[in-house]
Amino acid sequence: MTLTFQQLALYAGALFILFMTPGPVWVALMARAMSGGFRAAWPLALGVVVGDVMWSVLAILGVSWIVSQYAGFLDLMRYVASVTFLFMGYMVIRNADKTIASDSRLTRPGIIAGFVAGLAVIIGNPKAILFYMGMLPGFFDLSQLTVADIVAIGALSAIVPLIGNLIMGAFIGKVRALLTSPRALKRMNLTAGWLLVAVGVLIPFL
Repeated sequence: MTLTFQQLALYAGALFILFMTPGPVWVALMARAMSGGFRAAWPLALGVVVGDVMWSVLAILGVSWIVSQYAGFLDLMRYVASVTFLFMGYMVIRNADKTIASDSRLTRPGIIAGFVAGLAVIIGNPKAILFYMGMLPGFFDLSQLTVADIVAIGALSAIVPLIGNLIMGAFIGKVRALLTSPRALKRMNLTAGWLLVAVGVLIPFL
């Protein structure tokens, strides 16, 4: 295994910040948890895990081939990752007072329906696609990754969002109260936005 603890810790932190930024997965999880409680929410969280692992592995395998063909691509992607994080942070800060709408199509009961909804929402989530395909190369030297490294990255990509989604599903009442308070929502979004900016600033120096 070639990855250091610091690299994995920074990646885990970025995954946590990504989870904390409201988006399609939050909408889906809140919709199901509000309609059926934790029993309706956990299958969706498992579906999201499959999508997260899929995107991370595809990003590693696809970009690794490009790196082997074109010298300097990795350095370019590192700066792309930095700029993307800065842009995401700016957009979150700019829209810090915006609320999140619910989607009744996501509340269909059943374990399979919940799992499929979670898989669909993460596969079609532009935030996830942007993160894994555009920014993952900024965290690791993909040309040097071993099988153990890929497993570690995939595991983090699964575990960090899963823990967050399960906790949110279990305490959806408190989370819902927080999100319906415009002042609290703005404060949370500002925090997430500045954290994204901080990660974007750090990436070029790692």
